[in-house]
Order: sequence, then C-alpha cells, then structure tokens
Amino acid sequence: MALQISLSSPIRSSPSPQHIPFSDHRVHCLLDGSSRPSKTSMTVNITSSRRMREIRASVNSSLDMAEPVIGQVTEVNKDTFWPLVQAAGDKTVVLDMYTQWCGPCKIIAPKYQELSEKYQDVVFLKLDCNQDNKSLAKELGIRVVPTFKILKDNKIVKEVTGAKFDDLVVAIETVRSS
Repeated sequence: MALQISLSSPIRSSPSPQHIPFSDHRVHCLLDGSSRPSKTSMTVNITSSRRMREIRASVNSSLDMAEPVIGQVTEVNKDTFWPLVQAAGDKTVVLDMYTQWCGPCKIIAPKYQELSEKYQDVVFLKLDCNQDNKSLAKELGIRVVPTFKILKDNKIVKEVTGAKFDDLVVAIETVRSS
C-alpha cells in the first residue's frame, strides 16, 4: 500500500522555523497506490498557528468499498463481502466458499475463474473460510467446502455444495434467467 500526499494550496518556505506562513491547507492522501483519486482516500485538514508550537489536524476518512469487478474473481472477507454484494445491485453474485487445505476447492478454482470470464453480467467472489472469516461463514450457513452461494438482490437464492461444476453452471444459468 502506497501513500501519496498532495497539497491543495502551496506551502511557502519560511526562513525562520518559528514562523509558518500558511494557515489552512487541505491534504489529500491516496491510500491505494494509484495516481488517481479513489474511493479509498483520506482528507487531512491542517491548521497551524503563527508559531510552530501547535499543529492541529483533523482526519476525515472515506473508506467506501470499490465496486465489484466484472470478468474476474474477487477475494472477499467478513468486512468486504456484504458491501460488495450491495454494490452489485441487481446483478447475480456467486460466492465460492473454500479453504486453503481443500483438494476439491483447488481443483474447481480454475474452472470458477473461467466462469467469471464467461459471464460478464455476474459478479464472482471467493471467501477463504479460515478463522478470520468464521463469523461470516457461520452466518452464511456453510457445512462443507467448497460451497457456492448464489445471491440476487442481496439474498441467497441457490446453493451448490461440493465441487460439482455442472450443477454450478445450471444454478448460475437459472438465477441469471429469473
């Protein structure tokens, strides 16, 4: 993660470190490492007195979730899953719930990636059901991995358990056409 800071008004240098010739400046920090503003940003307002004894800073952060990416599989966690589902709007969302140690999960993963490239109107997500995401996995009712949850309008409408590729395709097709 890179941090880039740009000032909205110039700071003029002063020969004396006791004097700061500016009063209010807005600093925009880009947190995602890109050269363009993004939804993951922070604005810092710095107010200084004539003497450099005190600098007050207030931080306003906007950590809105990015929109889901179409044509690829997006890794989610307990904090990002529901915001991405909501951002998908009326698109069909498919969630692959897997673990690192699961053999069938590893076998179906490349086929799942191919589906994300094929269905450009569907959002494909994956969730590692590790200890960190245990609460979300429990909330979603996982019993076996892999489990695929298919959502429409923020609701789970279909489920496919196991690495059953053909069943997954049928379920996706059914939800897309409804």
